[in-house]
Amino acid sequence: MDENEISATLVNIFLKVHRELGPGLLESVYEEIVCFELAEAGLTFTRQQAIPVIYQNKKLEIGFRADIIVENKVIIEIKSIDTIAPVHKKQLLTYLKLTDIKLGLLVNFNVNLIKDGICRVVNNL
Repeated sequence: MDENEISATLVNIFLKVHRELGPGLLESVYEEIVCFELAEAGLTFTRQQAIPVIYQNKKLEIGFRADIIVENKVIIEIKSIDTIAPVHKKQLLTYLKLTDIKLGLLVNFNVNLIKDGICRVVNNL
Protein backbone atom coordinates (compact mmCIF):
# COMPACT_ATOMS: atom_id res chain seq x y z
CA MET A 1 0.00 0.00 0.00
CA ASP A 2 1.19 3.50 -0.73
CA GLU A 3 0.67 6.53 1.51
CA ASN A 4 -2.62 7.54 -0.09
CA GLU A 5 -4.11 4.05 0.21
CA ILE A 6 -3.06 3.88 3.85
CA SER A 7 -4.52 7.35 4.39
CA ALA A 8 -7.89 6.28 2.96
CA THR A 9 -7.96 3.28 5.31
CA LEU A 10 -7.04 5.49 8.25
CA VAL A 11 -9.79 8.01 7.51
CA ASN A 12 -12.31 5.15 7.49
CA ILE A 13 -10.95 3.98 10.85
CA PHE A 14 -11.20 7.50 12.28
CA LEU A 15 -14.81 7.74 11.05
CA LYS A 16 -15.69 4.39 12.62
CA VAL A 17 -14.08 5.24 15.97
CA HIS A 18 -15.64 8.71 16.12
CA ARG A 19 -19.07 7.37 15.13
CA GLU A 20 -18.89 4.80 17.92
CA LEU A 21 -17.26 6.85 20.72
CA GLY A 22 -17.96 10.48 19.80
CA PRO A 23 -15.93 13.46 21.02
CA GLY A 24 -14.74 14.23 24.53
CA LEU A 25 -12.54 11.30 25.55
CA LEU A 26 -8.84 11.36 26.38
CA GLU A 27 -6.30 11.10 23.56
CA SER A 28 -4.99 7.86 25.07
CA VAL A 29 -8.42 6.24 24.66
CA TYR A 30 -8.61 7.18 20.98
CA GLU A 31 -5.03 5.98 20.45
CA GLU A 32 -5.81 2.60 22.00
CA ILE A 33 -8.96 2.13 19.91
CA VAL A 34 -7.30 3.29 16.67
CA CYS A 35 -4.50 0.78 17.29
CA PHE A 36 -7.08 -1.95 17.86
CA GLU A 37 -8.66 -1.07 14.50
CA LEU A 38 -5.25 -0.98 12.77
CA ALA A 39 -4.53 -4.49 14.03
CA GLU A 40 -7.98 -5.64 12.88
CA ALA A 41 -7.20 -4.19 9.42
CA GLY A 42 -3.91 -6.10 9.31
CA LEU A 43 -1.74 -2.98 9.20
CA THR A 44 1.63 -2.88 10.94
CA PHE A 45 2.21 0.01 13.30
CA THR A 46 4.25 1.26 16.21
CA ARG A 47 2.96 3.30 19.14
CA GLN A 48 4.75 6.13 20.90
CA GLN A 49 7.74 5.71 18.61
CA ALA A 50 10.77 7.70 19.78
CA ILE A 51 12.05 10.14 17.19
CA PRO A 52 15.69 11.14 17.65
CA VAL A 53 17.22 14.39 16.47
CA ILE A 54 20.59 14.35 14.71
CA TYR A 55 22.58 17.41 15.68
CA GLN A 56 26.20 17.88 14.60
CA ASN A 57 26.38 14.17 13.72
CA LYS A 58 25.14 13.16 17.17
CA LYS A 59 21.94 11.25 17.74
CA LEU A 60 19.99 12.88 20.55
CA GLU A 61 17.08 11.11 22.21
CA ILE A 62 15.29 14.20 23.46
CA GLY A 63 11.76 13.04 24.02
CA PHE A 64 9.99 13.40 20.68
CA ARG A 65 7.39 10.64 20.26
CA ALA A 66 5.05 10.00 17.36
CA ASP A 67 1.68 8.69 18.54
CA ILE A 68 1.38 6.04 15.81
CA ILE A 69 3.45 5.21 12.71
CA VAL A 70 1.59 3.01 10.23
CA GLU A 71 3.46 0.74 7.79
CA ASN A 72 6.51 3.00 8.26
CA LYS A 73 4.79 5.38 5.81
CA VAL A 74 2.24 7.51 7.69
CA ILE A 75 2.45 9.24 11.07
CA ILE A 76 -0.76 9.75 13.03
CA GLU A 77 -0.88 12.43 15.70
CA ILE A 78 -4.01 12.16 17.82
CA LYS A 79 -5.56 15.11 19.64
CA SER A 80 -8.69 15.62 21.68
CA ILE A 81 -8.71 19.38 22.11
CA ASP A 82 -10.95 22.35 21.35
CA THR A 83 -8.97 23.62 18.37
CA ILE A 84 -5.97 22.50 16.37
CA ALA A 85 -3.32 25.21 16.58
CA PRO A 86 -0.69 25.94 13.92
CA VAL A 87 1.98 24.54 16.28
CA HIS A 88 0.36 21.07 16.07
CA LYS A 89 0.79 21.01 12.29
CA LYS A 90 4.37 22.24 12.63
CA GLN A 91 5.10 19.53 15.21
CA LEU A 92 3.83 16.84 12.84
CA LEU A 93 5.82 18.30 9.94
CA THR A 94 8.94 18.21 12.13
CA TYR A 95 8.30 14.53 12.90
CA LEU A 96 7.90 13.83 9.19
CA LYS A 97 11.19 15.55 8.39
CA LEU A 98 13.08 13.81 11.21
CA THR A 99 11.82 10.38 10.12
CA ASP A 100 11.85 11.06 6.35
CA ILE A 101 8.22 9.93 6.22
CA LYS A 102 6.15 11.65 3.55
CA LEU A 103 2.63 11.80 5.04
CA GLY A 104 1.12 12.60 8.39
CA LEU A 105 -2.46 12.81 9.60
CA LEU A 106 -3.31 15.09 12.49
CA VAL A 107 -6.68 14.00 13.85
CA ASN A 108 -8.66 15.84 16.48
CA PHE A 109 -11.42 13.62 17.85
CA ASN A 110 -12.96 16.46 19.89
CA VAL A 111 -15.17 17.69 17.02
CA ASN A 112 -18.79 17.14 16.05
CA LEU A 113 -17.88 15.90 12.55
CA ILE A 114 -14.62 13.96 12.30
CA LYS A 115 -14.02 15.22 8.74
CA ASP A 116 -13.51 18.65 10.32
CA GLY A 117 -10.88 17.20 12.66
CA ILE A 118 -8.58 15.57 10.10
CA CYS A 119 -5.62 17.51 8.75
CA ARG A 120 -3.23 16.07 6.16
CA VAL A 121 0.41 17.21 6.48
CA VAL A 122 2.92 16.30 3.77
CA ASN A 123 6.70 16.21 3.55
CA ASN A 124 7.76 16.23 -0.11
CA LEU A 125 4.97 13.87 -1.16
